[in-house]
This record gives sequence, structure tokens and C-alpha cells, in this order.
Amino acid sequence: MTARDDILNAVRGGAAAAIDLPKVSDFCSAPTDLVDVFAAALARLDGKAISHPASGVQHWLSTAFPNAPRVYSAVGEVSGTVEWAEFADWAAPADIDVMVMRTPLGVAETGSILLTETEIEVPTAAVLTEHLVVLLDPADIVENLHVAYRNPAFQQTAYAVLLSGPSGSADIGGVTVHPAQGVTTLTVVLSPRQNSGLPINEQQRWQ
Repeated sequence: MTARDDILNAVRGGAAAAIDLPKVSDFCSAPTDLVDVFAAALARLDGKAISHPASGVQHWLSTAFPNAPRVYSAVGEVSGTVEWAEFADWAAPADIDVMVMRTPLGVAETGSILLTETEIEVPTAAVLTEHLVVLLDPADIVENLHVAYRNPAFQQTAYAVLLSGPSGSADIGGVTVHPAQGVTTLTVVLSPRQNSGLPINEQQRWQ
């Protein structure tokens, strides 16, 4: 038996018995309307939440961004002018004017939305585009980060990031400037999923 074996056996033999992790509270306060809490938190970070446009998202895009010829849509609900197959590399989306995507999760506490490679074929598109439009089903909003991190996306995807508002930068005096780099505007459209089936109570699903 080698010295290496001696060391490894000693480590194995000295392993502590497995114990259950302590249960951590969700710190939920059950606000009456998560949509209002989410919208207020997003507004504090210079983002904007709007109700589903009566005329449809497609028509709203044409009026909200009339001078945006390059639109990349990662959702079937909206047509774009650019296909993801046109992106030769990770930097190619830098000339996109507007990107439209759907998020599987919103966090009321922080006004955050979840981005994963499942929703956007090219992850860099969501941070290199000029304007980001995110469709969010109000039923997919959870109260806080404790509940949010139970979302399966954090274990099932290679790229998962919570985005809170457009890009910003704060100097030593505490003055925040928007935008600083990356996305100039972030608009969340509160739009129920099409053919989503039964509503999901996310706070129960991930327990």
C-alpha cells in the first residue's frame, strides 16, 4: 500500500456522518399583490413594467421603438427581423436594436427577471442589445430570492442569471447613472403565457 492510499483511507475513515441541512425560512410576508411589488422594485432600478398591450405586443413594439430596424425575437408570439442563426459568434448581437424574450421567473423583492439559454439561443444577446423587452406571466412572479433560487433553471441550465433593470453604474458619491453599458432600457410586459395550461403556484412547486 502506498502513502497515497494511506492518506486517502485516512480521509475516508475520518469523514463525518451525514446530517440534514437546517431548514431556512423563506422570509415571505405574503404581500397582497406581487405584481405591484415587482413593478415598484423594477422602477427603482430604472426599468419599467407595463400591462399586456391591448393591441398586442407586436403592434406595441412598432410604436415603442419606431426607429429600431434590427429586432431579434426569441418568442413565437412576436416576429423579429433577425434570426439567431445569423449570429456568427457571441459578439454578433451587439448591433441588435431590440430583443424580445420570455422569462420563466420574476422576483418581486428585487424587480429581477431570470435569463437562461433555454429562453435565448444566444445568451449574450440579452446584454448586448440596445433595448430588452421581456414577457413575464404574472403567475411566474415569486416574492423573494429565497423562493426564486428553488427554480429548477438554476440546476438544469448552464447559464442562469437574474437581471435587475438596465445597466447602471454608481460612483463613490452614490449617484447612479443609467445606462452605463449594455442594455439601455428594460421593459417587462406582463403577458400571460399562451397555451400555458393550468396556473402554477411557484412558491409551492419548488418546496
